[in-house]
Amino acid sequence: MPRLHALPAPCDRPIAPDSETDHDDATEPRAQHLKACVDVSYRAGEAVSACLLFARWQADRPLRSLVERTSPVAPYIPGQFYRRELPPLLATLRQVITEVDVVIVDGYVWLGREQRPGLGAHLYEALDERAAVIGVAKTTFHNTPAVEVRRDRSARPLYVTAVGMTTEAAARHIREMHGSHRLPTLLREVDQLSRRA
Repeated sequence: MPRLHALPAPCDRPIAPDSETDHDDATEPRAQHLKACVDVSYRAGEAVSACLLFARWQADRPLRSLVERTSPVAPYIPGQFYRRELPPLLATLRQVITEVDVVIVDGYVWLGREQRPGLGAHLYEALDERAAVIGVAKTTFHNTPAVEVRRDRSARPLYVTAVGMTTEAAARHIREMHGSHRLPTLLREVDQLSRRA
């Protein structure tokens, strides 16, 4: 993968006002108007990536689902998690990227106070910046600026970062996703799909 060039901080990369990303009230989803949530699980010698596609942030079920198996799996290198996670994610997303304007990943877009590229920023680059990327993490990462999102009655927040849209807009979307639990329904489902497929 080419070296990631410096990307502006999340709040400096808003979607243009006329972008379809923030217009979810159309009666029918149009091309490049879908959202994708993705996750990866690992088995002996292979990675299983799952992707759920949906049109409305409040959707309680996906329009479509995809599963891809890839091997071999890159070794885990501390501080370079993206090298292991990117290939299986791209195997799934490249099939549908022309239909997608937002991708949600399990993890961070930016890391640390200095905003080093995390998994989400590397994915944004690998997708040629064709879709905004939202990172939703369940645990805090040292000195990483993120918007804390508390959903429903959960006392524990989710930590949201983004590129291709403002972090505040990303947090608003995650907050309004379907589900009465800490993790939105579709994010729970894509995790389960990657594990059981």
